[in-house]
Amino acid sequence: MRILKTLAAKPWFRTILGRLIAGYIALVWRTARWTVEGAHDHVAAWEGGRPLIVCFWHGRLLMLPMAWRRGVAFRMLISSHRDGRIIADAMRHVDIGTLAGSTRRGGAEVMRLLLRTLRGGTSIGITPDGPRGPRMRASAGVVAMARLSGAPMIPLAYSTTRRRVLGTWDRFLLPLPFGRGTIVWGKAIHVPADADEAAAERYRLEIEAAINAVTAQADRSCGHPPIEPGPPIGAAEALLRQ
Repeated sequence: MRILKTLAAKPWFRTILGRLIAGYIALVWRTARWTVEGAHDHVAAWEGGRPLIVCFWHGRLLMLPMAWRRGVAFRMLISSHRDGRIIADAMRHVDIGTLAGSTRRGGAEVMRLLLRTLRGGTSIGITPDGPRGPRMRASAGVVAMARLSGAPMIPLAYSTTRRRVLGTWDRFLLPLPFGRGTIVWGKAIHVPADADEAAAERYRLEIEAAINAVTAQADRSCGHPPIEPGPPIGAAEALLRQ
């Protein structure tokens, strides 16, 4: 383990690992039979050139960049931690741009960056339960971003018939090649600019429930029982975790 941590600190090793991950993503994507379910609000936004805040759980990060339409501006928020830099390298090799940071660490600076990106017409992909959880529970930061930018939140999830669920905090889903995969999009959730603290908490619970719903739908479509979320976040804690 110590050797792996030492190697992961080396840029050359992260580059190699990023390419390997990108190659694995491409292998799973090309060998699985994929179907798309759910709402079509994202398609209307694509056609209209309107930015979105695409919301998915940390444990479902791996394949979801492949659900995005190529040629439509999109950046994923990835942790600046060592593991995040590896994922960022992998995303670059599948033609997905990234932004480094966390809405929970240096949150104000990252929020300004995200708002500039959205106002410039580029959609954002974000994991509202990352980088440390609790699993499948949304922080308040994504709602603040939607309120300040005017961009809607869109839930997104995937699952596959052949997979491994790792014993990590996020129950990371590792899809296996040569199976069947399902991508599920949810309906757009708009947060009004004048939403107060109580309304923001209601929208946080709404986007959390919406992401969990599309995640459960994807799992059931692939013949698996849904993965249970971690402990719920109270209103006060949600504000502290912005």
